Amino acid sequence: MATITTTVLSTVTATAAKSTATTAPPQGGILEGVLPNLYSTSNPINLFIIQAGIIIILCRLLHYPLSRLGQPRVIAEVIGGILLGPSVLSRIPHFKENILPTDSLPVLNNVANLGLILFLFLIGLEVDLRLFISNWRVAAGVSLGGLILPFGLGYAIAWGIYNQFKEEITNNVNFGIFGLFVGTALGITAFPVLCRILSELNLLSNPVGVTVLAAGVGNDVVGWILLALSVALVNNANGLTALYVLLVTIGWLLFLVFAVRPVFHWALRKTGSIQNGPTQGMIAVTLLLVLTSAWFTSIIGVHAIFGAFLVGLICPHDGGFAIKVTEKIEDLITVLFIPLYFAFSGLSTNLGLLNDGITWAYVIAIIVVAFSGKIIGGTMAARLNGLVWRESFTIGVLMSCKGLVELIVLNVGLQAHILSQKTFTMFVVMALVTTVATTPLTKLLYPPWYRVKLEKWKRGEIDWDGNPLIAVDSDKAGSSEALPNSNIRRLLIYLRLDSLPSLFTFISLLGEENGSKPSGASTDDDTNQRPLIKKRPLEVHALRIVELTERTSTVMKVTEGEDASRRDPVVNAVRTFSQLNDVAVSGSVVVAPEESYAETVTMHASEQKSDFVLIPWSEIGSTTEDQSISYRVSSEDRFTGKSHLDFIRNTLSKAVCNTGIFISNGFSGIAPIEKSRTGFSRTVSIASMRSHKEAALPVADKSHHIFLPYIGGADDRVALSFVLQLAKNPNVTATIAHFTWIDGEDEITAVRESTLVEDPSSLKAAISTEITAQDTSFLAAARSSLSSDLNDRIDFIEASVSISSASGRIIELASESVGQNPRNAGDIIVVGRRHPALPTSTRNLEQAGTLYEMQKTVGVLGEKVAVSGLRASVLVIQAADKGLDS
Repeated sequence: MATITTTVLSTVTATAAKSTATTAPPQGGILEGVLPNLYSTSNPINLFIIQAGIIIILCRLLHYPLSRLGQPRVIAEVIGGILLGPSVLSRIPHFKENILPTDSLPVLNNVANLGLILFLFLIGLEVDLRLFISNWRVAAGVSLGGLILPFGLGYAIAWGIYNQFKEEITNNVNFGIFGLFVGTALGITAFPVLCRILSELNLLSNPVGVTVLAAGVGNDVVGWILLALSVALVNNANGLTALYVLLVTIGWLLFLVFAVRPVFHWALRKTGSIQNGPTQGMIAVTLLLVLTSAWFTSIIGVHAIFGAFLVGLICPHDGGFAIKVTEKIEDLITVLFIPLYFAFSGLSTNLGLLNDGITWAYVIAIIVVAFSGKIIGGTMAARLNGLVWRESFTIGVLMSCKGLVELIVLNVGLQAHILSQKTFTMFVVMALVTTVATTPLTKLLYPPWYRVKLEKWKRGEIDWDGNPLIAVDSDKAGSSEALPNSNIRRLLIYLRLDSLPSLFTFISLLGEENGSKPSGASTDDDTNQRPLIKKRPLEVHALRIVELTERTSTVMKVTEGEDASRRDPVVNAVRTFSQLNDVAVSGSVVVAPEESYAETVTMHASEQKSDFVLIPWSEIGSTTEDQSISYRVSSEDRFTGKSHLDFIRNTLSKAVCNTGIFISNGFSGIAPIEKSRTGFSRTVSIASMRSHKEAALPVADKSHHIFLPYIGGADDRVALSFVLQLAKNPNVTATIAHFTWIDGEDEITAVRESTLVEDPSSLKAAISTEITAQDTSFLAAARSSLSSDLNDRIDFIEASVSISSASGRIIELASESVGQNPRNAGDIIVVGRRHPALPTSTRNLEQAGTLYEMQKTVGVLGEKVAVSGLRASVLVIQAADKGLDS
């Protein structure tokens, strides 16, 4: 009996143990008590998501303050990686075991290296060899000068580093390979970061920027070749094997260029991927090429990133193919993959290893060599190519930028055991210092004021001390106090796609000032005379600004190929229209961050010596442009966009010449979107509605009527001169209403417009907008100087109002003058921006902030007219500071 009992118990125990051993893992996750950060080889995604989330959030938090200091995103990513590593956060007890356990690192490493391969493909796409070829002489000189000297100095300092820290190198690397790698690391330039810095500093079209970009292309290609050679040598102890590896690598390069490239380009053209953008199938083919090339270079003993870089080089740049491919994959790479790579790299960066004086001495020496080699080599090469010393010095500083390319090179050296963890950390510190210092040093050496002075000196306008060599035009010498005859001859227009009709109409009105006579005028001998040629036509400079985002593709759009202004369709449309209207025209495309739009506009106005800047108000209330089908925006949303209000306000505060803000409302005969939709009955189907759309017929009545409320002040005087110039066009009639204050009725309880001034230094400008006796004499001189033809088309009226009722009376008179002919080409209300005496007003709490911001931007009168609902466009004019006393 005991034996039977023992047998049964043993069987039950064994069965229970077996059942326990084969029990499935808990399926309820945290509901069954499983830790969310528990690493499992069969399901590593849970911990990976936590790791990726921490890394991305940390890098983004660091990037925000650093971007305010002008630092590229790579600095935040590198610092974030260092913080996660043994230098900071991994020192916290149990942090590394719970967040970055050793068993999970292979998964993180694989994802990071996949992202690195794709990123090197993007770098290859960004390198446009045509830029190097078109500037080969100066590019080759600066590239070699910026590579040979730092390579030599790096090879020299490598001797001391190798002998000092030789015992820490685990792969028994000989000094030749170590010196080759250190020389390459100090000689390379970070091309992607360099493009970003040049874009943010507005140097892409500058001789300095063009030289640095072209030299950076050559430097980048040579640097990657030297890196591939270093890895090949260290991975093959036998010199003959290393030679074979090098020959096979060259053979693979030739195979890609002469065998794969023609077939690849043929397939892209066959599928329309160059003309219309890459198809999904060709994107798949491109990525397969990248992975195949990376796999091949890896199995022959060269790092996989070199193969990906080569595929990027053979991709075509025609039709913007490289840009379109970049746009499709860059966000995933830069947001997810690259931060993961640098976080993984940060785990190998231990600042605690820099724990003695000799180590820090070598760190400082490496930084000095990195700076001096690049700066001296690049400066001397640029100077020999004819650039001035300060330009050459700036080129040398820019070429010293290391950035993320340097860190990729260092990680390759660490993985190949060329560098130990200590020497790797030493070079990471050097990369951070050189990258952080590039932007401040460039701003110090090559500020905007110096660029303007240098351009004038090169054009022969000033001597080296800044003294003018060209006499001031005699037609600008006279004052506008006596007669308002200072016509606009140089007009700068800020181009927006949604405002082209209005801008075209303005150009035609100003350009046809001396055009054909009215239909009723005498035409004796016209048939025997040649067309009248103007002595000095209107000069229009069209400025289009492309927003510089964090994406690489925005920089590539400007750096690729020829001057972007020659290829931009919006600029070309303005150029064609202006030439057809006998107007001299030039255009430029500038890539700039949104916060620099105002500075860009004022800088170009100064460079072009513009008399007037015309800025259209966005149809959608935003500085960004959506080139797809326009969508409806309410009038309230149109005037409340903060970024657009800031842009307009900053432009006016920095204005160097007379400036106009044009708020279109059916100008040029095109009705606004919000008011152009007609209702249709229920019996009309979508198909029939589309089929019965009428073609837009030419505007039969091309007339415009302008209403100007003339109160006084510098802005109103400039506005009067502008209206008189427009009125010289035979299709323009005008009503000028002169308002005077009623004595004793100027006491008001509302806040005056002068309180909207935030900057005390601008109070002087506000005072100059007060009404003076000069305004009356200016208006009288204008009336007396009119020709008989103009006198017939301009009506002058007088009105006396109190300050509190002025705005209402102006809108009342405007409603009687404009919008009376709904079939004409559009009417305009022209107002001065600043009238310190006018009271501000708010309607309710919800609108208080909106009205306040709008009034600060276009003035009290401008805001009231813009939102009044009148059937007319509004032009708000501000006089330049230099013209306030005129």
